[in-house]
Amino acid sequence: MKDLDNHNKLTTASGTPYAQNEDSKSVGSRGPLLLEDFILHEKMAHFNRERIPERVVHAKGSAAFGTFTVTHDITKYTKAKIFLEVGKKTDMLLRFSTVGGEKGSADTERDPRGFALKFYTEDGNWDLVGNNTPVFFVKDPKKFGDFIHTQKRDPYTNMKSATMMWDFWSLNPESLHQVAILMSDRGTPYGYRHMHGFSSHTFSFINSANERFYVKFHFLTKQGIKNFTDAEAVAMKSQDPDFAQRDLLDNIDAGNFPRWDMKIQVMTEAESRTYHINPFDLTKVWPHADYPLMEVGTIELNRNPDNYFQDVEQAAFAPAHVVDGIGFSPDKMLQGRILSYPDAQRYRLGANYEQIPVNRCPYFTNNYQRDGQMRVDGNGGKNPNYFPNSFDNITVDASYKEPAQELESNVAGWYDRNAEGENDHYTQPGNLFRLLVPEQQQHLISNIVGAMSGIDGPKRMEIINRQLCHWFRADPRLGMGIAQGLGIQIDPNMLQ
Repeated sequence: MKDLDNHNKLTTASGTPYAQNEDSKSVGSRGPLLLEDFILHEKMAHFNRERIPERVVHAKGSAAFGTFTVTHDITKYTKAKIFLEVGKKTDMLLRFSTVGGEKGSADTERDPRGFALKFYTEDGNWDLVGNNTPVFFVKDPKKFGDFIHTQKRDPYTNMKSATMMWDFWSLNPESLHQVAILMSDRGTPYGYRHMHGFSSHTFSFINSANERFYVKFHFLTKQGIKNFTDAEAVAMKSQDPDFAQRDLLDNIDAGNFPRWDMKIQVMTEAESRTYHINPFDLTKVWPHADYPLMEVGTIELNRNPDNYFQDVEQAAFAPAHVVDGIGFSPDKMLQGRILSYPDAQRYRLGANYEQIPVNRCPYFTNNYQRDGQMRVDGNGGKNPNYFPNSFDNITVDASYKEPAQELESNVAGWYDRNAEGENDHYTQPGNLFRLLVPEQQQHLISNIVGAMSGIDGPKRMEIINRQLCHWFRADPRLGMGIAQGLGIQIDPNMLQ
């Protein structure tokens, strides 16, 4: 107790001490999160309000309108109308972005890229908010704000800090897979047209028989993967900081419309209970050998927005916006974003942000939401603002009711996200390294060495050694290459 008395206790904003700062309360270790976890709400709500008025993350972006066309029948998995028949076309918007930089940052920074899609379907707007990577840095939403803080500016220096980044990553080995991707050539894509996109999260499909399947979405560029080397990306930052925006805009204006193939991986509910990898862990991929990609359709971007602010800056995406036939999963990061993304948009754009033309469903909306800032649709006129009532003809269509879902457990608690069976942070990043050709392996090592060389301060060697342990566990050759690049002597006999 004496040791604890020498430290300040962690508390809420109202001064209540609490202990569960890293793991959200869930129904069982793999079950959905509980609304009563007010610590999660406080952390995410405060995080969403830290910047005015630009987005906290994904601040700098580009977007274009286009169409999605179904090319293959997947109706045995989902009843979503967007996939109703081969040849069906749906209007859409696709926004690309860097993640960590401010609105004036360079497009070629080493950073994940946002890949956010809005489909204007007859059952409402479907938002699929993903990245150009199939995984992420953390697996629990309570970790999200802390992670993003390390990618932003140091509160003392007001500058980016390699020390903050690597301190966090070295203390959270669940980040290793995403860090390895970020430090590879995929971390500096050649604009937006030459990169893949991913839902990253696991969602669910529900078919006409009310059967549930779990699904991951992949969007594979038909322009081919193309990346900058680290040196090329750094040079382009000074030559043209808006390179990705210019490349996308100019190609669409010239009629060179970029395209992506939508593909999916599908897992049954029964398989999700026994598969050796937690299918709802955002730091893991589903190996294609076990769950091969299935073709679905093609995206084509064919129209630039007439006004950037109107259609790009005001565009609002939220994974809470699903449509009939598409649902959620126990993915904890997804569950957290269901809450935080709409909250961020209401803060940034107001309670009526979905009336802004780029966000408005082009078919119909009927509800009892009224008032609020910037209400621009007549505010419901003299119709009732309560339900049920005896005066209007708005009815509930029971056919849209989602089937009940059997949960893993009836025990709610704060489960260690990295408990036994959930703590293999090294196999997949090691596999990624071993899949790379020798030149790409050397680029990865060089990029990591360059990034880790920026660690400074009194804890420098502690952070470096802690992170080196993670790289060695992923692959000894990767760890040795990084250690040698940093000038750290490692006894080769230790690797035997």
